[in-house]
Amino acid sequence: MAGPGSGHHVVIREREPADDGAIRRLNDLAFGGPFEGRLIEELREAFIDAVELVAIEDGTIVGHILFSALTTLVDDDAVPTLSLAPMCVHPGRQRSGIGTALVEVGLELARHREWQAVVVLGHPDYYPRFGFSAELASGLDSPFDGDSFMALELVPGALDGEDGLVVYPAAFGLVS
Repeated sequence: MAGPGSGHHVVIREREPADDGAIRRLNDLAFGGPFEGRLIEELREAFIDAVELVAIEDGTIVGHILFSALTTLVDDDAVPTLSLAPMCVHPGRQRSGIGTALVEVGLELARHREWQAVVVLGHPDYYPRFGFSAELASGLDSPFDGDSFMALELVPGALDGEDGLVVYPAAFGLVS
């Protein structure tokens, strides 16, 4: 992918094990602590890291996104669903299109790999541009609610039903 913003050249590619130290440092910097770095490691150890990408600029990882598998039932039928979390961009490179590129490439890979839906707990002014909807997520029983909990159907109608449930993996430390 050619450079979002100010003439920089950024490449989006799938994560490789050699990236892990830089990914951890970037998440610690971007989020101001170690929670997300530990979360990423636990999701990988549980083998539910389904789509993981990095953004590289001048040989340095400046962005990261992880989509992990989670249990989602709609009317007692399993729906192949991903959680988008975490996603970060180096503080000095935010608002340059890197986060948008990570989300777009990640969603395209998720579609290609036949996932049917994605949920996110994120900024209600950011994620709707990709098609995420708090209204769609409101039909899902989960640890979250409100405008920040959003869902996106990668397959139209995937979340249609009377009764929906999202169960987050243990790594998130939540009870639904």
